[in-house]
Amino acid sequence: MPAPPLTVLFTIVIITFLIFLSAAPPVNGWRPWPNQKANATDFIFSGSKKYEGSSEFVHLRYHMGPVLTANITVYPIWYGVWQNSQKRIIRDFINSISNVGSKTPSVSGWWKTVQLYTDQTGSNISSHVHLGAEKNDRFYSHGKSLTRLSIQSVIKSAVTATTKPLPINPKSGVYLLLTSDDVYVEDFCNNICGFHYFTFPSIVGYTLPYAWVGNSAKKCPGVCAYPFAVPAYIPGLKPMKSPNGDIGVDGMISVIAHEIAEVSTNPLVNAWYAGQDPVFPVEIADLCEGIYGTGGGGSYTGQMLNGGDGATYNMNGIRRRFLVQWVWNHMLNYCTGPNALDQ
Repeated sequence: MPAPPLTVLFTIVIITFLIFLSAAPPVNGWRPWPNQKANATDFIFSGSKKYEGSSEFVHLRYHMGPVLTANITVYPIWYGVWQNSQKRIIRDFINSISNVGSKTPSVSGWWKTVQLYTDQTGSNISSHVHLGAEKNDRFYSHGKSLTRLSIQSVIKSAVTATTKPLPINPKSGVYLLLTSDDVYVEDFCNNICGFHYFTFPSIVGYTLPYAWVGNSAKKCPGVCAYPFAVPAYIPGLKPMKSPNGDIGVDGMISVIAHEIAEVSTNPLVNAWYAGQDPVFPVEIADLCEGIYGTGGGGSYTGQMLNGGDGATYNMNGIRRRFLVQWVWNHMLNYCTGPNALDQ
């Protein structure tokens, strides 16, 4: 029997690749320290406490894909029941990213590290991040238990709604799906507190960068809202006071920051990451997991700030204080944040 023509072989290869890609999980699943098993960063990070997370073994590099260089618009999708006070905390954080007038150390100062990343033309990540249109899904249109793929269906419902659909913005939009504390998402609490990826045209009709973050207040605050709640497997450890009086939402803020930073620098899983596998990359916030201040690394959160009311935070924003994880500075080759003691 003669060999099939090259065009047939090429078609088979392409179809196989697309099937693999459609079955692949979102690239980023993140949970804050502490973990139940040894933190991998204990082994790759050096012992230096001046250069948090610094390591000659970290090879973050650019893979020539697009990054978000145009003005970034975040479109929140409020899935489930949310209190207005909770929405205000999250809105204020997103609006704080570009607010250069906040008291130092500031959220906008944290974003300056993200801005250092560029695309192949040398254009930097946008300095402007603003809150776009919002969508409420208070009736749980896809149920109270979501899979990774059904998350994309929730986004489809938001952009194709008959009344006030969210704008289609594949170039500079970030679709932020936020699930309330009574919603379970696949792998939530066990392995992840949030992740980002992009939607499949076969499901949503468009390729849109998105992120999901869940409210862990009722399900696993000791896992996803640390240090405002502590895991049961660490007896005697006292939780810290959250800066905005809502443990679940204050815990979400750092995860939201983590995902926005990574979706901006790696929206289509072919831009900035370490490692050889784009399906399981190590991205700019993964490299700084659990680091919130000077001295952080491995199992140490680093030095944070304490307010007069006893609350713990490390950055100021619009009308509020937040606790936000640091991100990797590829020019200095270590994790940085605006509250570093040597700045």
